[in-house]
Amino acid sequence: MYVMNTKLTLRLDDVLVEKAKAEAGRRGKSVSRMVAEFFESLGRPQSQIPSLPPLTRSLVGVLKGRISEADYNRHLQEKYQ
Repeated sequence: MYVMNTKLTLRLDDVLVEKAKAEAGRRGKSVSRMVAEFFESLGRPQSQIPSLPPLTRSLVGVLKGRISEADYNRHLQEKYQ
């Protein structure tokens, strides 16, 4: 699927722009990526926005539909018997 990127111009105070650039640098991403992530979060219920580290957050749901709760319980019983 092709996603078209569109330029968006924002007018912000110079100090705020510098803070955003510094924070983006600390996070290892661009200001555009941070703004996109913010926009992506809009309208999402707060319960779907976990306060997890980025690596952990990226792994959330990767096993969904592959392992049932019963499978996990069985694994724990075998492990600790």
